[in-house]
Amino acid sequence: MKLLYFDEFRLGVLSGENVVDVSSQVRDIPHTGPHDLISGLIERFDDYRERLENAGAGGGGLPISGVRIRPPLPRPINIDCMALNYMEDGAWGAVQINAFHKSPGSIIGCGDSMVLPDVPAAIFEGEGEIAVVIGKRASHVSAERAMEHVFGYTNFVDGSARGLPPAGNTFYQMKSRETFAPLGPYLVTADEIPDPHQLQIRVWNNGTLKQDFNTDDMTYRIERCIEWVSSVHPLEPGDVLATGTDHRGLHSFQDGDLIELETAGLGRLSFHVKDDLKRTWSRDTRLEHAGKGLDGRFTPQLAGKYAS
Repeated sequence: MKLLYFDEFRLGVLSGENVVDVSSQVRDIPHTGPHDLISGLIERFDDYRERLENAGAGGGGLPISGVRIRPPLPRPINIDCMALNYMEDGAWGAVQINAFHKSPGSIIGCGDSMVLPDVPAAIFEGEGEIAVVIGKRASHVSAERAMEHVFGYTNFVDGSARGLPPAGNTFYQMKSRETFAPLGPYLVTADEIPDPHQLQIRVWNNGTLKQDFNTDDMTYRIERCIEWVSSVHPLEPGDVLATGTDHRGLHSFQDGDLIELETAGLGRLSFHVKDDLKRTWSRDTRLEHAGKGLDGRFTPQLAGKYAS
């Protein structure tokens, strides 16, 4: 099942190319806003699945091309992002498992704009990823039981303002900027994705393919990521766990860009880039990204890997 918010945060089920409004089917879920509603639905999904399936199969609805798509998870409790989680032909070597927290207030939806702030970044960019959506509370979960806690998947872009001063004190301000977490266009329940480790991810900038990789290259599989993150803090229904990216193909985001991320089975997420300062950078990934570590600063060891 594909769930989404549209127009004034009406809850919908995608049926072919139409969105069927199912808001009436979930009005009894306690909520004060759209994220409470979707989190409550995720937590109680077994009780609502049949009625949502029936509503979606009833026909009708609105063409998806004629509605405004909203972020399907407007404000999760947690956004956790895995760091350096792709092997990239051995470019990263033996990397220890690691992650970072991204502000829930950074989420935008399909068709929205990532706004580049007036800060002295060396470059702005975004990493195409798939995100795991948590279905039930996970605390100190073993890898063997981790997938039982997965509700589904969605597309995710991890926006970055790299190279900000002062050196060594930039990660929070690099990653948690407003609008720096495009997500969507919808949530796909786990039963529709037989193997999340066999999905092709592609990112285009203004129609030019930039990233093209498969999730089979993850260093740490999803079950290990859930095990590790849930050992640090509990994951709640509706939380987002972004699984990382293959850094090859990263490039500068600039004013007027149309970014499109498509993952097999998860649809296509598109958004615009807006920069009132109209700054420009080279589009050459190897020139701009080679040798930059997590904080965006030059690292000779990485430069040798990416500049070769």
